[in-house]
Amino acid sequence: MSQSSSFDVVVVGGGPAGLVAAAQAARAGARTLLVEKSSVLGGTTVLNGVNFPGLFHAWGRQIIAGIGWELVRSAVAEAGESLPDFSDFRGRPHWRQQVLVDRAIYAALADRVVIESGCELRLHTLVAEVTSHADGWSLRLCGKDGLAPVRTRVLIDATGDANVVALAGLPLRRNARLQPGTLIMHAAGYDYDRLDLEAIEAAFVEAVERGEMRRADFHSAHQPVSVFLRSRGNNAMHVTDIDGGTSAGKTAAELAARAALLRIHRFLRRQPGLESFRLDQVATECGIRESATIVGRACITADDYASGRLWPDAVSYSFYPIDVHSPDGVGIDIRPLTEGVVPTIPRRAMLPRDAHNLIVAGRSVCGDQEANSAYRVQASAMGMGQAAGALAALAAASGCEAEDVPLPALHDLLRTHGAIVPAETAAAAG
Repeated sequence: MSQSSSFDVVVVGGGPAGLVAAAQAARAGARTLLVEKSSVLGGTTVLNGVNFPGLFHAWGRQIIAGIGWELVRSAVAEAGESLPDFSDFRGRPHWRQQVLVDRAIYAALADRVVIESGCELRLHTLVAEVTSHADGWSLRLCGKDGLAPVRTRVLIDATGDANVVALAGLPLRRNARLQPGTLIMHAAGYDYDRLDLEAIEAAFVEAVERGEMRRADFHSAHQPVSVFLRSRGNNAMHVTDIDGGTSAGKTAAELAARAALLRIHRFLRRQPGLESFRLDQVATECGIRESATIVGRACITADDYASGRLWPDAVSYSFYPIDVHSPDGVGIDIRPLTEGVVPTIPRRAMLPRDAHNLIVAGRSVCGDQEANSAYRVQASAMGMGQAAGALAALAAASGCEAEDVPLPALHDLLRTHGAIVPAETAAAAG
C-alpha cells in the first residue's frame, strides 16, 4: 500500500460484490482501497469453485450488466468460448442460463479490472478493528507485516458475512438453522453408463447405517449417489452444521468438508466400476451459502422477492429462484419465479441501522432466509456491488450520508458505467 493511509472509500472483501464495488468507486474518481483476506480476487467464483456466475438475464433480457458483466464476458472471450443463448429460456432450468468461466483467467482479469480502475489493492489482509467517527471510519488492518491504520470517509462491507458490520458493534441476524455449505469438486475415472447404480445406492444406504458415510455427503433427496456421479461431483454434496461467519466457524467448515471428501473418495473407490475414481479438481475453500445478514433500514422478504416488488429506492435488479438448501443437508427447495417477475434490491437494505456511511453489498444485505437464498448469487452481488461503489463515491465527494445521495444522481452514475437501473424507479425518480 502507498504511504497514504487516507481514502475516500475502503472496500473490504474482493469477491463478486467487492471487486465490482471497488472498481466502480475508483472509476468514479474516489480514492479507493480494496482489502482482501486471500491471495486472489474473485471470491466464490475462484476460491469456492462456483465458476458459473449468474443470473444476468431474466425472461430473455439482460437485467444486470456493468462492471461485473464486463469481467464475465471478457473471461469467456479470453478462453475462446461462447456465451449461452439467453433468449432461449422457456423450459430450461435456471442453471442453464449461468455462464461458465475459467477460474484462473477470471482471476487474472479481475486483477486488471481493479488495478486499471485506479484502485489500490491489499491482498493477504484482514480488518482487525473498526471505529466510527463523525467524518468517517478508522480501521486497523492486519497484514503479514503487522498492523496498519487506515481512515476512510465511506466504508463498504463486501465480506459476505458482514464481518465489518460485526466489528463495528452493529447487530446481525442469524437464522436458527443455517443452510449447508458445499465443497465443489470434479470427479473422473469412471464410465457412468456402465455402473450398476442400484447396487451402489444400496451400498451407500448400508454405509450410512454403519456410520461410514453421512447422508448429506450426497445431497440429492432421490438417488443421491447417482446424482453425484452423473454431475461428476459438481455441486452435489453438503456440509451441514457449519457457520462460516467467523474464523472458528470457517475452520470447522473446512475440516468438515475435507473429511466428507475423504469419506466420498474411499466409499466410491470400493464400488464396482469405480475402482479408478479420482477427484481431478477440488475447490480451495468450502462454499458458504449463509451466515449472517445485517439489520438494515429495509428488509427484503420472500414475498417482496417473489412478487418482484419495485422498491422506491431500488438500485439494482436480482434474478434467481428461491433456492433453500435443507439445513439437514438432504434436498433443495427450488421455487422458480413467475414468468415476467424481476425482483429489485433497495438501497435501504444495504444500509445498517444506526450507522453512517457504511454500505453492505452481497449476500449479507438485509433479508429473510428465503429471499436471501435467491439474491445471494454472484450476478446479483455484482449488481449490488456496483450500486454500493457508486453510492460510496457520491457520498464521499458530496460529504452527505449514503442514504441522502439523490437517487437520480446515483442512477445516472451507474448508467454511465454500464449498469442497468430498475427502469420504472429511475423514471419516477427523474
